[in-house]
Amino acid sequence: MRALVIEDDAKLSDILVHILERDGFTADAVFDGDAGVEYARSGLYDIILLDVMLPRSDGFTAIRRMRAQGVTAPVLMLTALGAVPDKIEGLDGGADAYMTKPFSPHELRARIRALLRRPGEPPAKEMRAGDVLFDGAAYELRCGPEKVGVSDQEAAVAELFLRNPDRTLTRAQIAAGAWSADAQVEDNSIDAYVSMLRKKLRYLGSATSIETERGVGYRLSTAGARRP
Repeated sequence: MRALVIEDDAKLSDILVHILERDGFTADAVFDGDAGVEYARSGLYDIILLDVMLPRSDGFTAIRRMRAQGVTAPVLMLTALGAVPDKIEGLDGGADAYMTKPFSPHELRARIRALLRRPGEPPAKEMRAGDVLFDGAAYELRCGPEKVGVSDQEAAVAELFLRNPDRTLTRAQIAAGAWSADAQVEDNSIDAYVSMLRKKLRYLGSATSIETERGVGYRLSTAGARRP
Protein backbone atom coordinates (compact mmCIF):
# COMPACT_ATOMS: atom_id res chain seq x y z
CA MET A 1 0.00 0.00 0.00
CA ARG A 2 1.13 3.55 -0.67
CA ALA A 3 0.38 6.71 1.30
CA LEU A 4 0.94 10.41 0.65
CA VAL A 5 1.65 12.78 3.55
CA ILE A 6 1.04 16.49 2.87
CA GLU A 7 2.29 18.29 5.98
CA ASP A 8 4.56 21.35 6.22
CA ASP A 9 5.81 20.62 9.74
CA ALA A 10 8.90 18.55 8.97
CA LYS A 11 9.02 16.90 12.39
CA LEU A 12 5.36 15.85 12.30
CA SER A 13 5.76 14.74 8.70
CA ASP A 14 8.62 12.44 9.73
CA ILE A 15 6.51 11.00 12.55
CA LEU A 16 3.58 10.31 10.21
CA VAL A 17 5.85 8.66 7.64
CA HIS A 18 7.39 6.51 10.38
CA ILE A 19 3.95 5.37 11.61
CA LEU A 20 2.84 4.53 8.08
CA GLU A 21 6.01 2.67 7.17
CA ARG A 22 5.83 0.69 10.40
CA ASP A 23 2.36 -0.44 9.33
CA GLY A 24 3.57 -1.62 5.93
CA PHE A 25 2.94 1.44 3.77
CA THR A 26 5.32 3.01 1.31
CA ALA A 27 5.00 6.69 2.22
CA ASP A 28 5.88 9.84 0.27
CA ALA A 29 5.97 13.27 1.92
CA VAL A 30 5.50 16.72 0.43
CA PHE A 31 5.33 20.04 2.23
CA ASP A 32 2.89 22.33 0.40
CA GLY A 33 -0.57 22.11 -1.09
CA ASP A 34 0.39 22.54 -4.74
CA ALA A 35 2.93 19.71 -4.58
CA GLY A 36 0.38 17.58 -2.75
CA VAL A 37 -2.16 17.97 -5.54
CA GLU A 38 0.42 17.09 -8.19
CA TYR A 39 1.49 13.95 -6.33
CA ALA A 40 -2.11 12.93 -5.63
CA ARG A 41 -3.00 13.22 -9.33
CA SER A 42 -0.60 10.36 -10.09
CA GLY A 43 -3.19 7.87 -8.83
CA LEU A 44 -0.51 5.91 -6.97
CA TYR A 45 -1.86 6.38 -3.47
CA ASP A 46 -4.24 4.24 -1.41
CA ILE A 47 -4.67 6.99 1.21
CA ILE A 48 -3.70 10.66 1.62
CA LEU A 49 -3.02 12.48 4.90
CA LEU A 50 -3.61 16.19 4.38
CA ASP A 51 -2.83 19.12 6.68
CA VAL A 52 -4.96 22.27 6.46
CA MET A 53 -2.50 25.08 7.20
CA LEU A 54 -0.17 24.63 4.22
CA PRO A 55 1.86 27.05 2.10
CA ARG A 56 0.94 27.77 -1.52
CA SER A 57 -2.48 26.05 -1.37
CA ASP A 58 -4.15 25.36 1.96
CA GLY A 59 -5.71 21.97 2.64
CA PHE A 60 -9.27 23.09 1.91
CA THR A 61 -8.22 24.32 -1.53
CA ALA A 62 -6.04 21.26 -2.15
CA ILE A 63 -8.82 18.75 -1.43
CA ARG A 64 -11.24 20.57 -3.74
CA ARG A 65 -8.64 20.56 -6.52
CA MET A 66 -7.90 16.87 -5.98
CA ARG A 67 -11.54 15.87 -6.26
CA ALA A 68 -12.08 18.13 -9.27
CA GLN A 69 -9.13 16.45 -10.99
CA GLY A 70 -10.40 12.93 -10.39
CA VAL A 71 -8.45 11.86 -7.29
CA THR A 72 -10.55 9.17 -5.57
CA ALA A 73 -8.17 8.01 -2.81
CA PRO A 74 -9.48 8.42 0.75
CA VAL A 75 -8.27 11.68 2.31
CA LEU A 76 -7.81 12.11 6.06
CA MET A 77 -7.45 15.77 7.05
CA LEU A 78 -5.14 16.49 10.00
CA THR A 79 -5.28 19.95 11.52
CA ALA A 80 -5.23 22.10 14.62
CA LEU A 81 -8.41 23.79 13.37
CA GLY A 82 -11.02 21.94 15.38
CA ALA A 83 -14.00 24.26 15.02
CA VAL A 84 -17.13 22.72 13.55
CA PRO A 85 -17.21 25.10 10.52
CA ASP A 86 -13.64 24.06 9.62
CA LYS A 87 -14.59 20.38 9.79
CA ILE A 88 -17.65 20.99 7.65
CA GLU A 89 -15.57 22.85 5.05
CA GLY A 90 -13.08 20.01 4.85
CA LEU A 91 -15.71 17.28 4.61
CA ASP A 92 -17.84 19.22 2.14
CA GLY A 93 -14.71 19.80 0.05
CA GLY A 94 -14.21 16.08 -0.37
CA ALA A 95 -12.29 14.83 2.69
CA ASP A 96 -13.35 11.42 4.01
CA ALA A 97 -12.46 12.03 7.65
CA TYR A 98 -11.10 14.75 9.91
CA MET A 99 -8.74 14.51 12.89
CA THR A 100 -7.83 17.38 15.19
CA LYS A 101 -4.24 17.74 16.41
CA PRO A 102 -2.89 16.53 18.73
CA PHE A 103 -3.96 12.92 18.22
CA SER A 104 -2.62 9.56 19.30
CA PRO A 105 -0.86 7.22 16.84
CA HIS A 106 -3.36 4.50 17.81
CA GLU A 107 -6.32 6.69 16.81
CA LEU A 108 -4.59 7.66 13.57
CA ARG A 109 -3.99 4.04 12.65
CA ALA A 110 -7.57 3.11 13.50
CA ARG A 111 -8.91 5.92 11.30
CA ILE A 112 -6.70 4.81 8.42
CA ARG A 113 -7.87 1.21 8.75
CA ALA A 114 -11.49 2.36 8.81
CA LEU A 115 -11.02 4.41 5.65
CA LEU A 116 -9.33 1.57 3.81
CA ARG A 117 -12.17 -0.78 4.70
CA ARG A 118 -14.83 1.64 3.47
CA PRO A 119 -17.01 0.01 0.77
CA GLY A 120 -17.59 1.50 -2.64
CA GLU A 121 -14.76 3.46 -4.20
CA PRO A 122 -11.10 2.41 -3.91
CA PRO A 123 -9.77 0.51 -2.13
CA ALA A 124 -11.67 -2.06 -4.17
CA LYS A 125 -13.68 -4.81 -2.56
CA GLU A 126 -11.86 -7.24 -4.83
CA MET A 127 -8.10 -7.68 -4.59
CA ARG A 128 -5.73 -9.96 -6.43
CA ALA A 129 -2.25 -11.22 -5.75
CA GLY A 130 -0.67 -13.99 -7.78
CA ASP A 131 -3.46 -16.43 -8.66
CA VAL A 132 -5.68 -15.54 -5.70
CA LEU A 133 -8.71 -13.26 -5.68
CA PHE A 134 -10.18 -11.94 -2.43
CA ASP A 135 -13.85 -11.03 -2.75
CA GLY A 136 -14.54 -8.70 0.17
CA ALA A 137 -18.27 -8.55 -0.55
CA ALA A 138 -18.72 -12.33 -0.42
CA TYR A 139 -15.93 -12.92 2.15
CA GLU A 140 -14.33 -15.52 -0.11
CA LEU A 141 -10.89 -16.42 -1.40
CA ARG A 142 -10.86 -17.76 -4.95
CA CYS A 143 -8.36 -19.45 -7.22
CA GLY A 144 -9.64 -20.47 -10.63
CA PRO A 145 -12.98 -22.26 -10.17
CA GLU A 146 -12.34 -23.02 -6.49
CA LYS A 147 -13.50 -20.80 -3.64
CA VAL A 148 -13.52 -20.89 0.16
CA GLY A 149 -15.16 -18.69 2.78
CA VAL A 150 -13.27 -16.67 5.37
CA SER A 151 -14.23 -15.19 8.74
CA ASP A 152 -14.13 -11.46 9.51
CA GLN A 153 -10.67 -11.71 11.07
CA GLU A 154 -9.32 -14.02 8.38
CA ALA A 155 -10.58 -11.51 5.81
CA ALA A 156 -8.73 -8.66 7.53
CA VAL A 157 -5.47 -10.64 7.61
CA ALA A 158 -5.88 -11.84 4.02
CA GLU A 159 -6.61 -8.30 2.83
CA LEU A 160 -3.43 -7.03 4.47
CA PHE A 161 -1.32 -9.71 2.79
CA LEU A 162 -2.91 -9.17 -0.62
CA ARG A 163 -2.25 -5.45 -0.38
CA ASN A 164 1.41 -6.19 0.30
CA PRO A 165 2.36 -9.11 -1.95
CA ASP A 166 5.95 -10.38 -1.77
CA ARG A 167 6.68 -8.07 1.14
CA THR A 168 7.64 -9.35 4.58
CA LEU A 169 5.32 -8.10 7.32
CA THR A 170 6.28 -8.26 10.97
CA ARG A 171 3.81 -9.50 13.54
CA ALA A 172 3.52 -5.92 14.79
CA GLN A 173 2.58 -4.74 11.30
CA ILE A 174 0.03 -7.54 10.96
CA ALA A 175 -1.50 -6.72 14.35
CA ALA A 176 -1.69 -3.00 13.53
CA GLY A 177 -3.07 -3.55 10.05
CA ALA A 178 -5.61 -6.30 10.72
CA TRP A 179 -6.88 -5.73 14.27
CA SER A 180 -8.55 -2.78 15.97
CA ALA A 181 -6.35 -0.19 17.64
CA ASP A 182 -7.30 -1.25 21.17
CA ALA A 183 -6.98 -5.00 20.60
CA GLN A 184 -4.42 -6.94 22.62
CA VAL A 185 -3.06 -9.28 19.96
CA GLU A 186 -0.79 -12.14 21.00
CA ASP A 187 1.78 -13.56 18.60
CA ASN A 188 0.15 -16.99 18.78
CA SER A 189 -3.15 -15.47 17.59
CA ILE A 190 -1.42 -14.07 14.52
CA ASP A 191 0.30 -17.41 13.92
CA ALA A 192 -3.05 -19.20 14.16
CA TYR A 193 -4.71 -17.00 11.55
CA VAL A 194 -1.73 -17.34 9.23
CA SER A 195 -1.96 -21.12 9.62
CA MET A 196 -5.68 -21.07 8.75
CA LEU A 197 -5.07 -18.96 5.66
CA ARG A 198 -2.26 -21.28 4.56
CA LYS A 199 -4.63 -24.24 4.78
CA LYS A 200 -7.23 -22.40 2.71
CA LEU A 201 -4.68 -21.49 0.04
CA ARG A 202 -3.68 -25.15 -0.16
CA TYR A 203 -7.35 -26.16 -0.36
CA LEU A 204 -7.73 -23.82 -3.34
CA GLY A 205 -4.74 -25.38 -5.06
CA SER A 206 -3.10 -21.96 -5.22
CA ALA A 207 0.56 -21.47 -6.08
CA THR A 208 0.46 -18.36 -3.88
CA SER A 209 1.68 -19.15 -0.37
CA ILE A 210 2.44 -17.50 2.96
CA GLU A 211 6.09 -18.01 3.82
CA THR A 212 7.74 -17.59 7.20
CA GLU A 213 10.68 -15.21 7.40
CA ARG A 214 12.25 -16.66 10.53
CA GLY A 215 12.75 -14.08 13.24
CA VAL A 216 11.01 -11.40 11.16
CA GLY A 217 7.46 -12.25 10.14
CA TYR A 218 5.46 -13.53 7.19
CA ARG A 219 5.41 -12.89 3.44
CA LEU A 220 2.75 -13.62 0.82
CA SER A 221 4.80 -15.16 -1.99
CA THR A 222 3.41 -14.98 -5.54
CA ALA A 223 6.47 -16.59 -7.14
CA GLY A 224 5.32 -19.09 -9.75
CA ALA A 225 1.67 -18.06 -9.44
CA ARG A 226 -0.10 -16.79 -12.51
CA ARG A 227 -2.77 -14.15 -12.22
CA PRO A 228 -6.13 -15.67 -13.25
